[in-house]
Amino acid sequence: MLELSGIVSDSIVDGPGIRTAIFSQGCPHHCPGCHNPETWEFGCGTQIPVEAVVEIVESNPLCRGVTFSGGEPFAQAAAFARLAKALKEKGYEVASYSGFTFEELLRGSDAQKELLASIDILIDGRFLQAQKSLEIAFRGSRNQRILDVKDSLAEGKAIETTSKRWLGEY
Repeated sequence: MLELSGIVSDSIVDGPGIRTAIFSQGCPHHCPGCHNPETWEFGCGTQIPVEAVVEIVESNPLCRGVTFSGGEPFAQAAAFARLAKALKEKGYEVASYSGFTFEELLRGSDAQKELLASIDILIDGRFLQAQKSLEIAFRGSRNQRILDVKDSLAEGKAIETTSKRWLGEY
């Protein structure tokens, strides 16, 4: 069961193309300047089964990518790992935002490592108001990285994506 604050079925700001953005409820980071502070509190979201979320994603025939946002998806890592695997089996590209860095997730719980291994792209790092930028694609602050998870896990270190789609260079 996922605890969500919402789902946007036709997002164009949470990754390239038309995507479904799934907003987790609950976040331990509480970054000053966060654009979703209403998602910080745990226990007040809507409980939704993984299968129901997959059906919502599939209901938009234009969607080929899904982005987990928040709140903090890695605070519900086991449920989001199940969702990521189900979506990947159906051919969706899966990305996730996280206030945790790749390095922190590598040292995280088994469920966090499982979720990490189940996604394609990780946008990592806490939002830093002092590094806020409206000029960078799919990130709120310059410290955040867009990582190719498969390459990062293979190398054991953060590898930034070279995908022009993710870098905003269509």
